[in-house]
Amino acid sequence: MARIAGVNIPTQKKVVIGLTYIYGIGPYFAKCIIEKAGIPENKRVFDLTDAEVLKIREIIDSDYKVEGDLRRDVSMDIKRVTDLGCYRGLRHRKGLPVRGQRTHTNARTRKGKAIPIAGKKIATR
Repeated sequence: MARIAGVNIPTQKKVVIGLTYIYGIGPYFAKCIIEKAGIPENKRVFDLTDAEVLKIREIIDSDYKVEGDLRRDVSMDIKRVTDLGCYRGLRHRKGLPVRGQRTHTNARTRKGKAIPIAGKKIATR
């Protein structure tokens, strides 16, 4: 099992897919990384040699911000807008959607489970 950037890459998957298990590397960056390393796209992780794994690790360390560093930067960015008290920061503080989505009916992922309000039912006739 290859270990890159502190993440165990699944051995049975293709290298391009396996690299996406690292936080901060999606399909596009994974493809760029294996092109720089000179590894064919259809190669599987268990077929990689130690030299190839080392090459991938060096490319990621030098060119990309991943895992702990990226998570820290994202949380610091959120903390910055929260401390500023700008609109986005207030939305983060209240746990509401930040990017302008409607909240009247949706946004259950951010708001959590719906809480029923007593006496809210509309009487018919």
